[in-house]
Amino acid sequence: MSINISLPPELENRVRQRVESGLYGSASEVVREALRLLDVYEQSRQQSLACLQADIRLGMADVAEGNIHPADAASIKQRARELMKTKGE
Repeated sequence: MSINISLPPELENRVRQRVESGLYGSASEVVREALRLLDVYEQSRQQSLACLQADIRLGMADVAEGNIHPADAASIKQRARELMKTKGE
């Protein structure tokens, strides 16, 4: 299958530079690699989103079960200081 694409000058120059560097044999190889990397990026993004959604579900379940308590910055800092002291000993 053959597809013709139009690129703005900046992207065209980037493709040319990669071919001229010898890392790629043709513009098609550059585009194929870019698409493979786009697939990896999108998969990673989907995984991150799924993890975030799972964390939100866990947090909402904690709220529903009453497993939460108020917190303030001062108590969080104090707890962190206590933990740092015990790790330094």
